[in-house]
Amino acid sequence: MNDKEIIEAVLFAAGGAVDTQTLAKVVNKSAKNITPVIQTLMEEYSARDSGMEIVDLGGRYVMQVKPKYTDLVSPVAPKELRAPILRTLSMIAYHQPVVQSELVDMRGNSTYDHIRELKERGFIEAVPHGRTKLLQTTPLFADYFGLSSNDPESIKKRIVDLSRQQSGKEGLDRWLGRKFVGITPMYRSLADLCGIKDYRIINAYNPTEEELESLADVFKLVVSRGYEEKVSKFYDGEIIEVRSTTFGDIIDSINALESVADPEKSKENIELITDLRDRYVSKALVISKKVKPATDMIARIVSDLRLGVSAEGCVIAPDYGTSSEGVNISEGADILVPTHSKVEGDIVDRVCRKYDAIIDGLKDLEK
Repeated sequence: MNDKEIIEAVLFAAGGAVDTQTLAKVVNKSAKNITPVIQTLMEEYSARDSGMEIVDLGGRYVMQVKPKYTDLVSPVAPKELRAPILRTLSMIAYHQPVVQSELVDMRGNSTYDHIRELKERGFIEAVPHGRTKLLQTTPLFADYFGLSSNDPESIKKRIVDLSRQQSGKEGLDRWLGRKFVGITPMYRSLADLCGIKDYRIINAYNPTEEELESLADVFKLVVSRGYEEKVSKFYDGEIIEVRSTTFGDIIDSINALESVADPEKSKENIELITDLRDRYVSKALVISKKVKPATDMIARIVSDLRLGVSAEGCVIAPDYGTSSEGVNISEGADILVPTHSKVEGDIVDRVCRKYDAIIDGLKDLEK
């Protein structure tokens, strides 16, 4: 037997990373003398047509299946950790150091059993922290996932990569226990106005099975005003009702998301929207014609523009035609205001289109 064969046998039998000192001790040579032998063995594995490779993890070496064969061998590979325990381990690795009581809140009481097994296997360690404990990974965890160090940032990146490979963005959220703000499609741009980065677009009004699963990862859900009762059939978290008929509505909606918003971004956009509203009010000041709003929605826009109201004024109505009560709201109106279903763009653009329709319509009637 030569040194190279012995090292190869040790790496195969170890099933994990082995440091240079240990390999040197096995062959009864110094670490300095054994390093070139290891490098030669690595080069041979790299050059040959083999499903295996030897990887340098920074002074530690592991023999493993080449990444391109991982999916092929996974059905017959030993399942050392059950999925629920692996998920708990992933969450510890991602959030470390994580308070044990907080992890239990996220994962449930079965987490105590997971923690016990992970500690027995040597993947994590627990450090006393008041009445609870702080959990973090050990060097053995780094070996298990083929990492060069137990550095938390390196581990976090690796966990994200693995989770995305297995189940994509949605799966990543569930595996890492992250909670998101849920936004119904109409209010996507509201999240951007607030500077909210961790949000998910969900149709919460008539959710599919997949959307119901996504709702489980949401801790605040933004819906249109008047839909709380309907949405609460599918979602039991905090529901924030907003609307975007007027510029004032948008400002109120941004303020309603204050707890999850970027303060600077929100303040900046509130100032921009306030300035935009002032400019529209200035345009409306030169209009003397009185108006008669056909609906509450139109009345609120008229009020925001500070237009004069009269029972004999020109009728302004939304363009959706028949109401839920069966009344044709749009019939006989002097000015029709575009509703959300017929206007593209973000919520600010849609409000501008409404205000433009009223101001331009009144100017045309005054000619």
